[in-house]
Amino acid sequence: MTIPYYASRRSMLQSAGAGFGWLAARGLTQAAIPSTASATGPAVSPTSAVPRGLHFPAKAKRVIFLFMNGAPSHVDTFDPKPALARYAGQSPSEKVERSSKASGYMPSPFRFRPHGESGVVMSELLPHLGRHADDLCVIRSMHTNEPNHEPGLLIMHSGHPQPVRPSLGSWASYGLGSENENLPAFVALCPGRPVVGPQLWSSGFLPAVHQGTAVDTNHLEVDKLVANIRHPSMGRSKQRDQIDLLQMLNRRHAAQRQNEDTFDAHIKAMEMAFRMQSEAEEAFDVSKEPKHVRDSYGETVFGQSCLLARRLCERGVRFVQVYYVDKKGKQPWDTHNKNNARHRTLCADSDRASAALLTDLKNAGLLDDTLVVWGGEFGRTPFAQKDKSGNMANAGRDHHATGFSMFMAGGGVKGGTMYGNTDEFGMHAVENRVHVHDLHATILHQLGVDHTKLTYRYSGRDFRLTDVHGEVVQDILA
Repeated sequence: MTIPYYASRRSMLQSAGAGFGWLAARGLTQAAIPSTASATGPAVSPTSAVPRGLHFPAKAKRVIFLFMNGAPSHVDTFDPKPALARYAGQSPSEKVERSSKASGYMPSPFRFRPHGESGVVMSELLPHLGRHADDLCVIRSMHTNEPNHEPGLLIMHSGHPQPVRPSLGSWASYGLGSENENLPAFVALCPGRPVVGPQLWSSGFLPAVHQGTAVDTNHLEVDKLVANIRHPSMGRSKQRDQIDLLQMLNRRHAAQRQNEDTFDAHIKAMEMAFRMQSEAEEAFDVSKEPKHVRDSYGETVFGQSCLLARRLCERGVRFVQVYYVDKKGKQPWDTHNKNNARHRTLCADSDRASAALLTDLKNAGLLDDTLVVWGGEFGRTPFAQKDKSGNMANAGRDHHATGFSMFMAGGGVKGGTMYGNTDEFGMHAVENRVHVHDLHATILHQLGVDHTKLTYRYSGRDFRLTDVHGEVVQDILA
């Protein structure tokens, strides 16, 4: 190639810098070409038509995690508890977490009924998902360790209540890599910055290339969603020349410095950024979808993010995390007040978009090998949390970790299933209890990964997503 003359390294960088697509976008220097090999298993073919997995044949090739920030109320969505009406206003007899905020059992005002041939019971708040009842596996016996948001979020994302541990999506990227070398293996779609922030998609001590690529979905126009995706004047061949030169200099620099994982991630990110110009512009542009498809998801940020998740997955992205937060990154499902009114609004949006995603995946023949997960960091109390006025019309529900609901669909799980139970009040998971570690083990299992064998040696110890815990929930697998 012909290398132009530059008076200084600075002038060369200034000239070349504008041609690297996403290089200017925050976070992309930490997300690059995922490795297709694990320290504990063989390389995986990124183009195989049959899901191969790392340790055994996979049922799912990809995961879409629809995350309801703040935690939905299980007793208002998937877990009806008639006893709450019989004992309305009575305080729980047992000692409860955050007891200062408890003020008596509060029945759900919403009607529940069975849906589909399987009879999966759901609230009237979820009519669209009701039409997918035979695709859903509703786990009613979830439980976790922490009733507070920050540690609860970290446990749900990384299996540990403190920062530093790698996220679920990063473990999937590390173990399986990407099916498309022009797109990241792990993408986090979120308007603004959620509680805890980038730690939720962090690669922790895994190689930095497995960190999730964070995309701010406050602006879904492709030029804003993917900054600097188009070079204003330079063609791809000229950009190729420039990045080849810069990468050569970078690799010379890196060769003199051992164990520079972050620097290596920067080098790979530049290459990824260049290649993404050929595909990201199309992949991230939801306006290319037919209007009736866009309308089916709803015009909200969450609805269009679900549509974007489908577009990314069908183009080979391994793991997509879709966050239901408001435009400032706050957690709308944290209904400490006006629980009933707020759940009516929130469920209407989430129900429509989540059901549209399932419909779309099914119509495209992708649901069978795409695992969709829906839920928050924990649940909400079966008892009320009154506001200062004491008006029950404004009552909310507090955080609740000992029993809550999530659902999974597609990806080899049994549709039309209600698994596990909480007690008569919805206080505690009592039958077929499923911890977050078990959920993580099951998700990895469906991807063809043995959670006990996907490990990474760090600081003298072999770490894994589930630490020393976790059992695959075999009863919910098809």
